[in-house]
Amino acid sequence: MELKNKVAIVTGGGTGIGKATSLALAKRGAIVAVNYSRSQTDAEETVQQIIAEGGQAIAIQADVSKDQEVRGMVHAVAEQLGTIDLLVNNASITRHIPMNDLEAVTDDIWDELIDVNVKGMFYSARAVSSYMKNNGGAIVNVGSIAGTTGLGSSLPYAVSKSAVHGLTKSLARALAPNIRVNCIAPGAVATRWWAGREEQMNRLAPRLLLQSISTPEDIASMICSTLEQEALTGQIITVDSGQTL
Repeated sequence: MELKNKVAIVTGGGTGIGKATSLALAKRGAIVAVNYSRSQTDAEETVQQIIAEGGQAIAIQADVSKDQEVRGMVHAVAEQLGTIDLLVNNASITRHIPMNDLEAVTDDIWDELIDVNVKGMFYSARAVSSYMKNNGGAIVNVGSIAGTTGLGSSLPYAVSKSAVHGLTKSLARALAPNIRVNCIAPGAVATRWWAGREEQMNRLAPRLLLQSISTPEDIASMICSTLEQEALTGQIITVDSGQTL
């Protein structure tokens, strides 16, 4: 699929992997709707950077864990930009809890992570699907190696990302043949999620086969390539510098 002139929504598109993906899509000629929940300034700065580089973008607010907000966002993007061709389900949250501290995992934490990380991706995919059915489209969910290994920033986070991987396969079946759905599962990525734990990140890098932590741009490049690949659906693609090998 040629990305030029395609309309893309990137959830959580103003920071980290989302920002890198918004910029990468715009460089390939896509028209980007940069979604944010609370990071309005970051989203608007991302839009301004895209416009300054000759691209087209808008910022749009919605909490992806709320179905009606997602439906409203998707309708507004389609009204403003004509349709929706691409979705990058990037918005995610975590809580840093030692894996063996089961008592620290409260119902509220479970609900928050599942609502954003899993249901939010489902809501977004469902909302865009009606616009993609006739003309075709592509969705990429951002998972994590935590969903494969069971090890992550917390037990609920790892479980939520495992659910994202399962959601990807189920949506690929549900939305075929006109809509392709795939998942990128990053390993450690140098984003603000490491804030306050940079020393830990730096200790990890030499132990990776490629001896470097992935950048948001690395992940964004694979997201774009996956959106372009018309013979690919239902796949979980790991990008982790050899971390899980």
